[in-house]
Parts: sequence; C-alpha cells; structure tokens
Amino acid sequence: MKLWKVLGIAGLTGVAASGAIIAREQRKRAQVTPEDVRRQLHQRLADLENGPAHGA
Repeated sequence: MKLWKVLGIAGLTGVAASGAIIAREQRKRAQVTPEDVRRQLHQRLADLENGPAHGA
C-alpha cells in the first residue's frame, strides 16, 4: 500500500511540474506582440534571400 502512495505522489508531482512548464511557455508566447512576430518573419525572409543558395 505504501508503494501506491509514493507512486501517486510522484505522479501528481509530475503533472504539477508539467503544468508549470506549460504555463510559463504560454506566458512567454502571450508577451510577443504581432508586430514582433511580423518583424522576426521579415528578418528570416531577408536572411534567406541574402544568404548563399543551398544545393546550387
């Protein structure tokens, strides 16, 4: 019976830790504005256009 309690507590701890990680990532994504995303995408496109051609 003691083993089941330990496994249950370990499982709950794992679920709580996963939830905390997901919440942290969600907050990080929520802080990014659409203008930031647009600027990053334009920068990536410019890097691809100006960089060396792959496979040529």
